[in-house]
Amino acid sequence: MRPLTVACLQTRPMPDFSSATKEALELARRAVSQGAQLLCLPEYCGGLKTQGSAFAPPAEPQETHPFLDAIRAFARENRVWFLVGSVAVPGSDGKVINRGFLIDDEGALRGHYDKIHMFDIQLSETEIYRESAKVEAGDRACLHTTPFARIGHTICYDLRFPQLYRDLAQAGAEILAAPAAFTKKTGEAHWHVLNRARAIENGSFVISACATGTVEGGGECYGHSLIVDPWGKVLADGGEQPGIAIATIDLDEVAAARGKISSLGHDRAYRPAAPLSAAAE
Repeated sequence: MRPLTVACLQTRPMPDFSSATKEALELARRAVSQGAQLLCLPEYCGGLKTQGSAFAPPAEPQETHPFLDAIRAFARENRVWFLVGSVAVPGSDGKVINRGFLIDDEGALRGHYDKIHMFDIQLSETEIYRESAKVEAGDRACLHTTPFARIGHTICYDLRFPQLYRDLAQAGAEILAAPAAFTKKTGEAHWHVLNRARAIENGSFVISACATGTVEGGGECYGHSLIVDPWGKVLADGGEQPGIAIATIDLDEVAAARGKISSLGHDRAYRPAAPLSAAAE
């Protein structure tokens, strides 16, 4: 067995560094008291608010980011690892980058991931999101290497793009992380299905910390942080309230699941479908 105790810290969207840090550390202390070794935080866990229709959390350089500084100090003092879903750091042309981090048990930054897929959708005439208006998209997949497992780091809307997860799994990811600030409306319809599908397709654990509650300026996050095993079973669900979702996973289950259904090795080249207009001709 290769046991690892994982906790999703289900925080609320906070409008500033101070309140975000306070809530995250309170939940981190609870998780550590229950034996957590890897602590996972949601997307924009260092601060989130809305201005008009665009997400606009505060942003500072990562080297002096007060939220990251506090999390790194906690990791070092308690000898735990953190997957920081994301915080906002400065990008180019006045935009920010939606950047996630892996922090080791000595408080060091071990890697980062910049969200690739932008949440540009229109749910109704009044509920419109244009993440790309404020956020600079990333262009590189991220596979973290740790002493206990390889972790594929994605963020929120990425969850709807299965090829990214397949690429990560085929590169060796045993854990796929999808920290999020999923909207309540889309979460109720799709969150559990998408997380379980990514686990089943890839024979991987999926660990997705999701923010919960209302966002200052408008919007609401779904919660229900999930830990899903490689067979698609939900091991922990954070529900709707702030708190922790915790489970001890056995990483040997990844190889067992992939041994039963070895679809990661069954990809075949094929011709892409022609557009309907061309096919009709």
